[in-house]
Formats: sequence, structure tokens, C-alpha cells
Amino acid sequence: MKDVADMPAVPVIPPAPRDYHGVNWTGATTLYLKEVKRFWKVGMQTLAAPVLNALLYLLIFAVALRGRAAVDGFSFAVFITPGMIMMSILNAAFANSSSSLMQAKMMGLTQDFLTAPLSPLEQVCAFALGAATRGIAVGVVTAIAVRFFVPYGVTHWWAVIYFGLMASLMMGMIGMVAGLWAEKFDHLAAVTTFIVMPLSMLSGTFYTIDRLPTVARVLSHYNPFYYAIAGFRYGVIGLDDGSLGLAAAVVAGLTAVMAAICYWLFETGYRLKS
Repeated sequence: MKDVADMPAVPVIPPAPRDYHGVNWTGATTLYLKEVKRFWKVGMQTLAAPVLNALLYLLIFAVALRGRAAVDGFSFAVFITPGMIMMSILNAAFANSSSSLMQAKMMGLTQDFLTAPLSPLEQVCAFALGAATRGIAVGVVTAIAVRFFVPYGVTHWWAVIYFGLMASLMMGMIGMVAGLWAEKFDHLAAVTTFIVMPLSMLSGTFYTIDRLPTVARVLSHYNPFYYAIAGFRYGVIGLDDGSLGLAAAVVAGLTAVMAAICYWLFETGYRLKS
């Protein structure tokens, strides 16, 4: 038998990295499904909790003011229903992407998607669509649950779909920025408490801005959540609380700006790469 040392050396060639021409659909889809399965496994927390929250708001405001409040010919319960659904969408989309990136950084799992053959654009799309999926899912479940207590219909489906989708993408990417910026969960909680929640509560969900003082009415037009809720309310009950064209443009424009910022953050590896 030949001695092992006398055997000719065979060079070991490492496998070449897989070359993707165009979009890496396999990798992007896998990352997207990971985001969806992440929130789906804890459905009681991610889907049921927002529904309960919306129903409690209805109980407090609608029942307490039953028969004593009407807005532009609509009962108060019907008036606040679109805003409650949109608030659920916005908060769920933000929570999904921000918590996902924060957990990945804290647990050292960022290499799972940084080392994969995914471009920054593919990473942004996967995280944003994952957040939008959770937002839309929460919105649908909330709308169905509220329908048992508040009789409402849909007036303009195109507006419901457009503002629901664009708002969930917008908040998903805002959550991505927050998740990348935050260095600990306290930072993320501060963003939610001092930015997201005030903008949500002061977005015209429970009132029309034409009833506000002049200064407050002007400031409301700088709140992007106001445009998302106003457009969604138009789609559900047909009430236009402002310029519908401006609302559509603001939501689309902010979504595009956040997409560009997220792309830059992933391309530079901001707080992802040492």
C-alpha cells in the first residue's frame, strides 16, 4: 500500500459563490418569509393584542359618547373606526421591523442576512414587505373585529388599498431606521413613546382638524400620520378631511424618502458592520 505522504496532493478549491444575475428572488423571499413567520409564531401578541387595544378605544370613546356626539353626519363610532384601523396598521408595521433589527443586533444575528448574497435593495424590500404584511394583517383582523360592533362599509376600495399599503410600507421603513439607530431597547421604547404614539394620537383619529385652533390646525398638516388616516377614512366612509391628492402625494413621497434612507443605511452597514 502506498504511504499517505507519497500520494499526490489534490488541491482543494472552495466552491465559488453563487452568482445571481438580477434579483436574488430566492434569498429575498427567504428573508421575507422569515420576517412573516417571526410575528406569526406569536400571533396572540402581534395580532390579537392590537385588536383588543382598538376595541378598548371604541368602548371608552364610542360607548361613553353614544348619542351625544356626531361628526359630519357620522356617529362618533363610525367616524373613529377608520382611524383606529389605520393606527393599528401603523403601529404594527413599525413594531415589526424595528424589533426585528433590534433583536438581530442584540443577539448577534445580523450576519444571517449580511453574509447572504443579498443586495441592500433586496434586504430593504424584504424587511419592509415583512413589516407591511404584519401591518396589513393587523388591519384586516381589526377591521373584521370592529365590524361586529360598529356598522360601517367601504366607500372607495382603491383608497383603502392604496393608503393601507403605502402607510404600512412607510412605517415599516421608519421602524427599520429606528431599529438600526437604537443601541438598546430603551432607545426603541423612547422612539415609540415620544414620537410614534404622539403622532398617532394627534393625527385626527378622534376629531377633524377644522375644529382645532389655527396654530394646532397648521401643525397638524406637518404630521404625516394625519394624511394616512385622512386618506384611509375617505376610503372607508367617504369623508374627506383634507386634500385627498395632497394626502396621497405626502404618503408616497415620505415612503420614497424612507426607502432611500434605508437603502443608504444598509449599503453603508450603519451600526450593523464593525
